[in-house]
Amino acid sequence: MQKIRLCCPCHFGLESVLKFEITKLGGKNLTVTDGKISFDGDSALIAKANICLATAERVLIELGSFRAETFEQLFEGTYALPLEQYIGKNDAFPVKGHSLNSKLHSIPHCQSIIKKAACKRLGQKYNMEWLAEDGALHQLQFNIMKDVCTIYLDTTGQGLHKRGYRRTSNAAPIKETLAAGIIDLARVRADSVVCDPMCGSGTFLIEAAYKALNVAPGLRRSFAAEKWDQIPAELWRFERAEAMEKLDREGTFHAYGSDIDPASVDLSIMNAKKAGVASKITVKEQDVMKFTPPEGSITICNPPYGERMLEIKQAEELYKRLGERIKPDSSHPAVIISPDEDFEKFFGKKADKKRKLYNGMIKCNLYMYFK
Repeated sequence: MQKIRLCCPCHFGLESVLKFEITKLGGKNLTVTDGKISFDGDSALIAKANICLATAERVLIELGSFRAETFEQLFEGTYALPLEQYIGKNDAFPVKGHSLNSKLHSIPHCQSIIKKAACKRLGQKYNMEWLAEDGALHQLQFNIMKDVCTIYLDTTGQGLHKRGYRRTSNAAPIKETLAAGIIDLARVRADSVVCDPMCGSGTFLIEAAYKALNVAPGLRRSFAAEKWDQIPAELWRFERAEAMEKLDREGTFHAYGSDIDPASVDLSIMNAKKAGVASKITVKEQDVMKFTPPEGSITICNPPYGERMLEIKQAEELYKRLGERIKPDSSHPAVIISPDEDFEKFFGKKADKKRKLYNGMIKCNLYMYFK
């Protein structure tokens, strides 16, 4: 199969986790930069990556990079790309993107120039004066960074965090892809017991079940490139069937969640059912002050942040009570994400390991207790 350069963005801080995932799937010649990983693959890997990657935000085809300090350079650079290899004569190809620290900073103007260049290239290749664009969606994306423009083609559609099980959420949900990365860093295995005493909409519980049971997170959804003529439908069927064969139905994993809000408890149970892992998850209404981690369990949680849901003093008091209830050690490891730089002081114990992560635009630390 033809070699294709692919790129997967991810949350800052999860690059090493995603690198391991991509390598395991068969990606070659990986290049890791802040917030993304580029690698070589083929059409089959496009399908496999969309279905199986847990921490990637989307799967992009990297069409090419070029210097673009002027609109003329932007036009010529785009026009030189082999767009016809991926975009058919009837396919739709809208343009979106962003620019940072570059001379070309007007997004609407950049969109217009790239669109014109793409229309000219495809019109000439297909010998058509007018392109109907009434076919499958082929979303073009551009990223202009320090006057270097990279053009991508999005194979995913809705972001990969849209697993299909969480159509509604509570006030402060954690993104599924970030939760999956934290689950990986927490060393969840097929025989793990996981608990979340502030489970919200149940994202940690569900992603932990997916990890433990080897459930491909994209099994229950579709992707933009499934409608493309350029990727055979049998590839998608094959990769889904292979992912189904790899499910671990023998694992003894179980997750226990609780929340003081009864609506969150109901939401977690509903989402677990949609995710197909309800038999592996138990959720109940309970104040965190009454929480006691089961023997040998891993506690994973995202406490309410003072700047979002509680006053800072209330959040700090909660961290203190949480530390008293969890008392993490080698038999009761804990992994907690928080933006509070003083979290360890209020929690009452210095983390064995810390990792910087971003929850949306909020800079956080992942505090890991394994000893």
